[in-house]
Amino acid sequence: MNVLKKSLLTLFFLLFASSQAQEPEILKRASELYDANYNMDFESIAGFTYPEAVEQLGGKQKFISKIDADYQNPEFRKRLQLTAPVFQVGPVKSIGSKKFCLISFRNPTRYFYEEKLSPGEMNEQVIKWKQVASTKEVFGEPNRNSINVKRISKFVAVSDASTNGQWKFFNFDDLQQLEIFNSHFATEKVQLGL
Repeated sequence: MNVLKKSLLTLFFLLFASSQAQEPEILKRASELYDANYNMDFESIAGFTYPEAVEQLGGKQKFISKIDADYQNPEFRKRLQLTAPVFQVGPVKSIGSKKFCLISFRNPTRYFYEEKLSPGEMNEQVIKWKQVASTKEVFGEPNRNSINVKRISKFVAVSDASTNGQWKFFNFDDLQQLEIFNSHFATEKVQLGL
């Protein structure tokens, strides 16, 4: 009985240590992805993104162009406000040969509009961003001609055969990436409770 008890404790410890060892790597990679977004390093963002998402969005060059247009276009310029966000890293969940981890963090973002917004247009933009960002914390800033969106952002880290065991991400702020995740991982999404 003593040998069985020791074996079970050893197995439990190894499983626990294995899952804990993955968290620093996920946290490090999520932080690097955030930094790439903060610094508008679109090439690095493409490298951190789940390969199927990049492919479905037209390949690497089109993906980079899309991200660039998300940050700066004729309507507005997007800027992240935090230099060091606090990440909440969920547990690593294995489903078949795939591993998943949900990372969430407070991510205030400011959108500077190129054309001066009238009070009515600013109100329309506030309403639009509340829907797009799924948050009630959206504020018009007339003096800056900007909209301040305070949201909780989510990355889902995935490690599988297509990533060669490395952690790659879906950014759920990007509605197209969210759609691709929901389609590509429909079964896993339910098991992950997303």
